[in-house]
Amino acid sequence: MTASDVIATGRRVLQTEARALDAMSAGLGDAFATAVEVLFAAQGRIILTGVGKSGHVAGKIAATLASTGSPAMFVHAAEAAHGDLGMIGAGDVVLALSKSGEASELAEVTAYLKRFSIPLIAMTAVEGSTLARAADVLLLLPDAPEATAEVSAPTTSTTLQIALGDALAVALLERRGFTASDFRVFHPGGKLGAMLRTAGDLMHTGNELPLVSPDTPMQDALLVMTEKRWGCVGVTDPFGALIGVITDGDLRRKIDGLLSHTAGEVMTRGPKTVSPGLMSGEALRMMTETPPPTTVLFVVEGDRPVGILHVHDLLRAGVM
Repeated sequence: MTASDVIATGRRVLQTEARALDAMSAGLGDAFATAVEVLFAAQGRIILTGVGKSGHVAGKIAATLASTGSPAMFVHAAEAAHGDLGMIGAGDVVLALSKSGEASELAEVTAYLKRFSIPLIAMTAVEGSTLARAADVLLLLPDAPEATAEVSAPTTSTTLQIALGDALAVALLERRGFTASDFRVFHPGGKLGAMLRTAGDLMHTGNELPLVSPDTPMQDALLVMTEKRWGCVGVTDPFGALIGVITDGDLRRKIDGLLSHTAGEVMTRGPKTVSPGLMSGEALRMMTETPPPTTVLFVVEGDRPVGILHVHDLLRAGVM
């Protein structure tokens, strides 16, 4: 095969799977909404099950659900008959995956679910299959060709399963009102965890804040600015509200007769600030992309400064 042949194969696979995804999207209906409500109403866990490639996809969907606030786990259908059925209990909901709907390993699972009245959602491509008939809710995959043509290895079908699993997870998290702050609890590590940390998590507080009043002589304001080492000083009114900030740029603009001025005369009014709950990734964007660029932001609650955040704090935390 030439390079152009290989590229043509890749494009054919992607186009085949894209058409199948479009067909599934167009056919999505009431059964999907019902499935989301059944999952939402679960008092226990969402159990994913399947074998082969469908089993691998089921494991991925379980991980996605668990990371977005829906307690979920994978139970291998073949292991279920050898004791793992005990992992499924009252209050759980089972989502079973099988393209054909005829995987023999699922027979013990479906019988167990019927015996204990545990809801079953089936994801299959065959409407009249054994799994489909046993289901309380049927999520029918479109009858789309696999991307491997004559070999018919699971390709398009597993892509459809993954995509439909993602659609369920996203619809369910929105149904739950799941927020970025909730998501952060399940993702404390790595770059994603860093991006989901808040300004309040990373800010410096208390005596580290460089603050002066408007009538503070600039000589004293410079001492505070030097002592705190943030390259700036905040100016607060008698009620503790942040009304301005003095930076190196302000000092250069007022260099003539600087020491004859007060902090209130030198400061820039209405400085950029952030709230403690702002995600660190957004704080970095405000520093670098919102004019004027800055390396330091005061963190305020209402209009009162409660912390200070430096770009180095964000970089050390892994926010890039």
